Amino acid sequence: MKTVFFDVDSQLDFLYPAGALYVPAAERIVPAIARLNRFAAEHRIAVISTTDAHAENDPEFAAWPPHCISGTTGQHKAERTLLEKRVVVPNRQCEFALDGVQQVVVEKQTVDVFLAPNLSRVIEQLEADRFVVYGVVTEICVLFAARGLLKAGKPVTVVTDAVAALKAEDSARALDEIRMFGGALATVGQVLAPGWCR
Repeated sequence: MKTVFFDVDSQLDFLYPAGALYVPAAERIVPAIARLNRFAAEHRIAVISTTDAHAENDPEFAAWPPHCISGTTGQHKAERTLLEKRVVVPNRQCEFALDGVQQVVVEKQTVDVFLAPNLSRVIEQLEADRFVVYGVVTEICVLFAARGLLKAGKPVTVVTDAVAALKAEDSARALDEIRMFGGALATVGQVLAPGWCR
């Protein structure tokens, strides 16, 4: 069974107190995300990393404060979550090559990564049977990623100690929804245990 790791929005604006849309205590999951991404690289497991890449007057800012504006420091992924061999796939129709790449950074402009024009082609090219999902925010972008994968018939496991939420009760509802539609929950330790990803 071929597994792909799915690292959702591990960007400076979300993860750290100085960020424009800081998720409380999100910095605590950075070591877990870094560990998962490094493990993936060591075991030749591809990592899809989603990133918000907003324009200065993005429509999303009607609902949320401005954040992750393209080219700003806050839009960058946390350095510890980056892998050496990576490609950035912009939020527009374009050609891209994934040969030899450890990490595919898929830019998006909405909370639903499945509205990004290239994600479906990335998933198709990676030919994964199963997805391991983690990042921020559990009840928003992580939930949309899991929903999209489950709707596409892909088995999904959310790593519960590598996600951060805005509200605990909303996070619990999101995880319940993921389980209700066939997703699974696991810890970092379980995912990295010998034999789990193969």
